Amino acid sequence: MRHLPPSAKLLYKILESGEQMTQKELVARTSLSGRTIRYAIKRLKEEGFIVERYYFTDARQSLYSLDEGVLQASTA
Repeated sequence: MRHLPPSAKLLYKILESGEQMTQKELVARTSLSGRTIRYAIKRLKEEGFIVERYYFTDARQSLYSLDEGVLQASTA
């Protein structure tokens, strides 16, 4: 995880709570720009840390959360 940018590390820490969040919620929680959040999400997805799910409430958005295996390893 050392090779990830600080923004990706911040998202990882926020998602460690186990909560699923949209990109808009992550922007609000971190005060980072949407572009920075998108890049951090991309990097975390490439590394297999987070999962993107369909958001039934608003099909234009996705829900992001830590991968179950990653979440269990971080809490163990």
